[in-house]
Amino acid sequence: QVEVVESGGGLVQAGGSLRLSCAASGSIFSINDMAWHRQAPGKQRELVASITGRGRTNYADSVKGRFTISRDNAKNTVYLEMTSLKPEDTGVYYCNAEVVELRTHLQYSYWGQGIQVTVSS
Repeated sequence: QVEVVESGGGLVQAGGSLRLSCAASGSIFSINDMAWHRQAPGKQRELVASITGRGRTNYADSVKGRFTISRDNAKNTVYLEMTSLKPEDTGVYYCNAEVVELRTHLQYSYWGQGIQVTVSS
């Protein structure tokens, strides 16, 4: 079994910064893509940023130049550095990891429980 846990959310003023972390643990052989998604109140969940196992990154247009995704493969952890935060960045942020399980070598998609980020104006 694999567990994915986010941390680092909270309340910040517009223009401020936050760093989210997401650690995967359990029966892990390797992790391919990792990503951050977010869901604002009344809106659909959207991709914020993703990173491949080799470090190739992809960002939503709305966060380019402000957010940076990175990962530490030794720790099975992905980070999201968020700067110049805007009220429209408010939402629940979810971590997703494409995990190759240790015993079966099959890949499954795991999600964290989500963490709240609130940006006040």
